[in-house]
Amino acid sequence: MSTSTRHKIPDHVAPEHVFDFDIYEDPLIRRDLHNAYARLHHEAPPVFYTPANGGHWVITRHDDMDNVARDHEHFSPRESQIPRVANPPFMIPLSLDPPEHTTYRNILGPHFSPKAVGAILSDMRTFAEEVVSSVARKGQCEFVRDVAAPFPVTVFMRLMGLPMSRFDEFRRLAERYFEVYESDDLIAAAQAIYVMLAELIEERSQNRNSANAEDLMSRLLDARINGDPVVRENVISMCFLLFLGGLDTVTNAMSFAIRYLAGDKALQSRLRSEPYAINKFMEEGLRLYGVVNATRLVVKDCDRFGVRFRRGEMVMNALPIAGWDDRKNSDPAKFDIDRSDRSLLTFSIGPHLCLGHALARTEMRILYAEWMKQVGEFSIPEGYQPAYRAGLVMSLESLPLRWKP
Repeated sequence: MSTSTRHKIPDHVAPEHVFDFDIYEDPLIRRDLHNAYARLHHEAPPVFYTPANGGHWVITRHDDMDNVARDHEHFSPRESQIPRVANPPFMIPLSLDPPEHTTYRNILGPHFSPKAVGAILSDMRTFAEEVVSSVARKGQCEFVRDVAAPFPVTVFMRLMGLPMSRFDEFRRLAERYFEVYESDDLIAAAQAIYVMLAELIEERSQNRNSANAEDLMSRLLDARINGDPVVRENVISMCFLLFLGGLDTVTNAMSFAIRYLAGDKALQSRLRSEPYAINKFMEEGLRLYGVVNATRLVVKDCDRFGVRFRRGEMVMNALPIAGWDDRKNSDPAKFDIDRSDRSLLTFSIGPHLCLGHALARTEMRILYAEWMKQVGEFSIPEGYQPAYRAGLVMSLESLPLRWKP
């Protein structure tokens, strides 16, 4: 991947609001991703402009991110790429502003509600038991590949009605999309997913039967807006968003949390003896190890947080470090499942709160509980060096674990 493009600092950006930070190539990211971001609270202005990747703003504080996420008059989600690209991928409803956004969110929302998640709870528990038992007796695994990817990705693929025989292909398509950020590579990655989804949706449209009548892809084909079917292009766009979210993000969040837990033997012991504490562990992991940065396009000039935003500029809400903000969480770097003041924006907030947050939380809670039930005290082998994918959706590339079977 080539070095990111540099951008001249615009005249309206005051020198005190400039901080050079590359979301893809910052040297500290290669050593410790989340701490590289967390240092921004101490070294950078709360809102700063970086010349990296075409030039863009970064919001680092919890309440400021909350403000931007709710203000679609000035900050629109219609573009989601940094640096900006020509003809950027469009994902419904993520790329839409209210009220149009609300129309499509109302179509998707019921399929990710707590009630809908509850309906597949038993199946998720059974599958989690199968995934963990497949490695528990071995005494070792590569957690990302063997556990963190198979469990949530399979749950999602079954929910959508995607063919399980293409698991590896689909995972690679999603990973490729998040690995690239230069225009040609990004468009090619998006097009590959788009073509694949269009083919699957056309096939489903032509071959409807009772076996797939209840999966989400079929239900989207049956959806109506003011009595009319959803335009096929928009069905594909909705599936595009769901595909990217379902095949990558939960895997990443679980991998970071389990990496922390591998080094905290006391917490492992507690979670085994107090299964009810799993939920608190899950929430603390989400607070400290979020994986998605949210972008906005400035669509109307405004002055906010003591800086001047101008139309056409990109803004990034650094959601993974909202929970590291000492204005919202005391002693924020400490992993404390008993904290009473926990505040996070891992799933964003406002109109664009992640549709799948209830499903994601349930998947994590179930998987963590099954892992602690079947696997004894576990650790990371000596000499392990983490490797990360940085950028707008971040990941831990591998996580070897060992335990006594």
